[in-house]
Amino acid sequence: MPVTLDRPYRLSRSVALRPEPFGALAYNYDNRRLVFLRSPDIVRVVEALGEAPDTAAALAAAGIARERHPSFLAALDSLAEAGVIETGDSDAGR
Repeated sequence: MPVTLDRPYRLSRSVALRPEPFGALAYNYDNRRLVFLRSPDIVRVVEALGEAPDTAAALAAAGIARERHPSFLAALDSLAEAGVIETGDSDAGR
C-alpha cells in the first residue's frame, strides 16, 4: 500500500538511524538491510513521523513545502518497501 498523507507512519522498531553528513544510514536488524537516506530533509521527515498524527503533519513539522510532497511520498514509499518505516497503527495485535 503506498504511503499517503493521511496515514500515520513511524521508524520501524527494528531500524537504527546513524546520522551522517549526507543524511543518515538506516540499518534494519530484522532483514539486515542497510539503506542510505541521502538528504537531511528526508531524515527530518522520518524522525518526525513517530511524533506526527499523519504523514502530512510530519512533512509540515520537517518544514517541507507542499510542492515537494510528491517526491517525499515516493521516497517514503521506498523506505516502507525496505522496512525502514512502518504504519503507525502496526501495534494492533501485538
